[in-house]
Amino acid sequence: MSETKIIFNTITIIGAGLIGSSLARAIKRGKLAETLVLCDQDLPTLDEAKSLALADVYEIDARLAVEDADLVVYAIPVGVIATVGEIVSANLKTGAIISDVGSVKKTVLDALTPFIPDGVHLVPGHPVAGTEQSGPSAGFASLFDDRWCILTPDTQTDDAAVQKVEDFWRAIGSKVEIMDAEHHDLVLAITSHVPHLIAYNIVGTASDLEAVTRSEVIKYSAGGFRDFTRIAASDPTMWRDVFLNNKEAVLEMLGRFSEDLTALQRAIRWGDGDALFDLFSRTRDIRRKIIDAGQETADADFGRSNEN
Repeated sequence: MSETKIIFNTITIIGAGLIGSSLARAIKRGKLAETLVLCDQDLPTLDEAKSLALADVYEIDARLAVEDADLVVYAIPVGVIATVGEIVSANLKTGAIISDVGSVKKTVLDALTPFIPDGVHLVPGHPVAGTEQSGPSAGFASLFDDRWCILTPDTQTDDAAVQKVEDFWRAIGSKVEIMDAEHHDLVLAITSHVPHLIAYNIVGTASDLEAVTRSEVIKYSAGGFRDFTRIAASDPTMWRDVFLNNKEAVLEMLGRFSEDLTALQRAIRWGDGDALFDLFSRTRDIRRKIIDAGQETADADFGRSNEN
């Protein structure tokens, strides 16, 4: 990382989980704020964050946490963003910028817009990064390095505010893309949300099989199933809210997936080796392109160690 500079005098992060604590570490690493405030309504979580020296100020009351903030980042489940947004609305100072890290964007835009006072700017964001771990101790400053952060401002959003948030994420270490919120949700439905849903389902199916004991499932987990269990270990609250708040795009992608799965089932049933080979060759090429694009490594475990 090159030497960076202060972008916001005061930054407030609401939510001290994996993403919030990683963002706090990255801000500290880059010296991007004069004062960093970390807020979480769960006192043990806030105490853990304090023991790790993640911020300068620690608050359990979100209203107090945002009072002097130039940038407020909601690192909380999508399902509670509107509630928190309404609670802190009257405490936001003129010129403040509000953002978030949720993986659903149209719902966030619609939920927060009514609670953005005049003179305050809303620039929703989604850093496409994370692990299956959770809590303040799970975070690390390099989580966002060379990863995409997608910003989905409304067309009426102040250009200078959008630019400042873009500069902020670039200073964090991310690559930045500006995207329409609805398009973002459709893209992420197939690249992230549906894969997580499939992972949750297949692990649940394996666990429920009467013909296979759970000990065998664990003992003989091959690479494919093991990677499914990693994805399925992700935070249940966050992913519940993702599916409830991006239902239209997820259901559309699930419909396409079901059609393709039926075609694959037919190829297996009728011994159509050519169809199977063509599909597997095409998907292998996609995997190679992901690696070439710097989004992964070539390791068999998807480039993720147990620590991540």
